[in-house]
Amino acid sequence: MSSSLRRSLSNSAFAAVEPGQQPTAADVWAALGGRRGVVESVLPGLVFLIVYTITQSLAWSVLTPLVASVGFIVARLLQRSPIQPAVVGLFGVAISAAVAIISGRPENNFVLGLWVNAVTLTVLLGSFLFRRPLIGVIAGALVGDSEWFRDRARLTMASVATLLWAGLFGLRLAVQVPLYLAGEQAVQALATAKLVMGIPLYGLTLWLTWLLLRSVYRRDETTAE
Repeated sequence: MSSSLRRSLSNSAFAAVEPGQQPTAADVWAALGGRRGVVESVLPGLVFLIVYTITQSLAWSVLTPLVASVGFIVARLLQRSPIQPAVVGLFGVAISAAVAIISGRPENNFVLGLWVNAVTLTVLLGSFLFRRPLIGVIAGALVGDSEWFRDRARLTMASVATLLWAGLFGLRLAVQVPLYLAGEQAVQALATAKLVMGIPLYGLTLWLTWLLLRSVYRRDETTAE
């Protein structure tokens, strides 16, 4: 695995807890980006829901979150904080807004997220079927273990964790795709579903993943002693 990819993974949420360490609520909060990260993740969707509910205006509903995303970048620049997370967020909000405005359909503000969920689910299931479950690949890269898949316990736990993440993205699609297909009449329900199935479920799945992988690394530490 390239050093650049390893460095990227070391900055991801999966690297927030050391192998064998007991994850805590504080660890989950930190992995989600702390207060700033959660606000930057939740606020654009929440603003869309509030503005659309009040105005029923497509333009205002998608442009207001865009302004908020630009504000996140400005705030980070003023505080001399890394702007990459905010730039990535702005990119996603901008694409979603453009698709919705061009199509004239407010539900299309969520189509990018649906595609991201679908592609991620496909990758997760594909890695599981090829017996290289993605969570195991990530964990192995973080701890420098290139032979993790040869250990039965590690492979099993990585498989379970990967299916857990696949379940998260599959559940999102199962709930949100019908709401998307329902059209404009279900836009508010779709926006609400995206918020509820966003940070809360992501944080829970991340914590459960840490617990699963911790069990095999803890086993290795006990054996070594």
